Amino acid sequence: MNEETLQYIQQVYGVENWSSGYFDINSKGHVIVRPQRDDPRFVDLKDLVDNLLSERKLQLPLLIRFPQLLAGQLRKLVGAYQSAIQEFGYQGLHYPVYPMKVNPRREVVEEFLKESARCRVGLECGSKAELYAAVAQEQAPDSLMLCNGFKDEAFIETAMLAVRAGKRVTIVVEKLNELKTVVKLAQKHGIAPWIGLRAKLYSRGSGKWASSGGDAAKFGLTTSELLESVRILKEAKLDGQLKLLHFHIGSQITDIKRVKNAMKEGARVYSRLRQLGCPIEFFDIGGGLGVDYDGSQTRFESSVNYTVQEFANGVVYVIKGVCDEENVPHPHIVTESGRFMTAYHTVFITSIRDEIETFAQDQPEVTIDADDPQVITELKELCDTINGKNYAEYYHDALEHKDELHTQFNLGLISLEDRAKGEVLFWEVCARALDESEDDSFPDEEFADLKKILAQKYLCNFSLFRSAPDSWAIHQLFPVVPIHRLDEKPQDFATLVDVTCDSDGKIDRFIDLKDVRETLELHDWKDGQDYYLGIFLTGAYQEVMGSHHNLFGNPNEAQVVIDNDGRYHVTKIIPGSRINDMLQFARYDQPQLLESYRKQLRTQVEAGIITKEVAEELANEFDAGAQRGTYLS
Repeated sequence: MNEETLQYIQQVYGVENWSSGYFDINSKGHVIVRPQRDDPRFVDLKDLVDNLLSERKLQLPLLIRFPQLLAGQLRKLVGAYQSAIQEFGYQGLHYPVYPMKVNPRREVVEEFLKESARCRVGLECGSKAELYAAVAQEQAPDSLMLCNGFKDEAFIETAMLAVRAGKRVTIVVEKLNELKTVVKLAQKHGIAPWIGLRAKLYSRGSGKWASSGGDAAKFGLTTSELLESVRILKEAKLDGQLKLLHFHIGSQITDIKRVKNAMKEGARVYSRLRQLGCPIEFFDIGGGLGVDYDGSQTRFESSVNYTVQEFANGVVYVIKGVCDEENVPHPHIVTESGRFMTAYHTVFITSIRDEIETFAQDQPEVTIDADDPQVITELKELCDTINGKNYAEYYHDALEHKDELHTQFNLGLISLEDRAKGEVLFWEVCARALDESEDDSFPDEEFADLKKILAQKYLCNFSLFRSAPDSWAIHQLFPVVPIHRLDEKPQDFATLVDVTCDSDGKIDRFIDLKDVRETLELHDWKDGQDYYLGIFLTGAYQEVMGSHHNLFGNPNEAQVVIDNDGRYHVTKIIPGSRINDMLQFARYDQPQLLESYRKQLRTQVEAGIITKEVAEELANEFDAGAQRGTYLS
């Protein structure tokens, strides 16, 4: 690959900006994956996909998990806080905690806990199911297990049993009624768990989740409720168990200033509670450490204007300053940076299967007949004479002619053939006008809209709602990049549509350093060609938030590690959902469906419409079909 092409490709897809050193492009024009930044070892993603399809007999779409990237992100996080603690002379420790809600897959949780002995990484549970799974995991003795979210008695009792089993569990109180339940059950069972209080701060984050913090936040205790909680604990003689203060100002915080403001307020609350005699040791700042999805390093909602080191420095410096001013001990800092820890480790691979034509692109040139309506001859003239000077005027004329064409058709004045001929000419004028606008230094804004209309619409073999739901739900941007042919300059502009029967099943917003692009530059695609697209940074929330819209199920999954010699190994393959799996999800009983189908076939046999042999063949095919995958084959 020549340097000019590489620079162009980097400009178009921005790989070096958002990859955090894990992804790059090699000399073959293939995307590669590294276990950590500047590591000479890598996996060629195109070669890996080819192997999984040909040798392992998997089918697209495909989720590829790289667990080494989980460890890499955890080490970045821990290293950043260790560096900040050392630089500023901070007296407390850093306790990373993984919030299971971000991605509760067993493979993810276990990968983090492999690092538990080295860096005290613990788990955060927000439901009874998460807690049940967490309790059975092996953690380092000094790591934490936090119980957040709304809790009933069963949730709290499970946490207390975990305490009895030797787990370092902290029940974080969200409401006063929860605290009263904790006190009641502690007295009943004679078990005194560690207790945390979640404060509702005035400070808010920034970006899409700013509303999750502040006065109107869903979770947390007001100042008066914090004081009442202290009183209740003292009265129950459980105030010695108050070990943690927690707050959370929102996910994906884009602006470092918001972080520092929250740390000031939170540290002040901690200090005043310490001065009231509360033996708080842990200061849980929640999540919020963002991921730079578009690589712009800005306050844009899909970016962040800081590095992980800047974030850690800001947290440690501010907390230390407030604590020193208030003359209270530096607390241990607890972080719940789940998005940062998990986003990078999965790559979702799909392929282009077809093209949805906006207009008749491959039609032969329109010829004008003597009896053609005037509106068609005028459209033909526009098409033949459009140039760089008149393209805007002729485009506007074409729009008027299009309206006239459809009016005349609705009045019965022209034929269906006339309408078809006029539409082909109209779209040809649009295409030529767009081409001319590309050479204009200051084209009208309407041509940007026209570019989106005329863009290729590629049908991709995946469900957006299953594998990248945040792209639909909250317009989250994910990097979308062809994993091969990057030694060629892309020539086409396209949007992507999925295989669901939903008009919202599309990706028409793409990353850009300056703005959000409405089309993606792609290479020329022909039917029958393999053209693979990767959707990157989908490791946080997408798997657990995905739905089974249209009963499309989980894609095939492969877990890949790179050994010390640079060879990759597929350590686990998890087959994707079958039709039968999704029928069960929707509460259909496949044997009952088969029997109902057989009953209908018997009716056809009795009526003499089909033979018994045909009926049996149809029934067997129906039964076998339930074992097929849910995506296009």
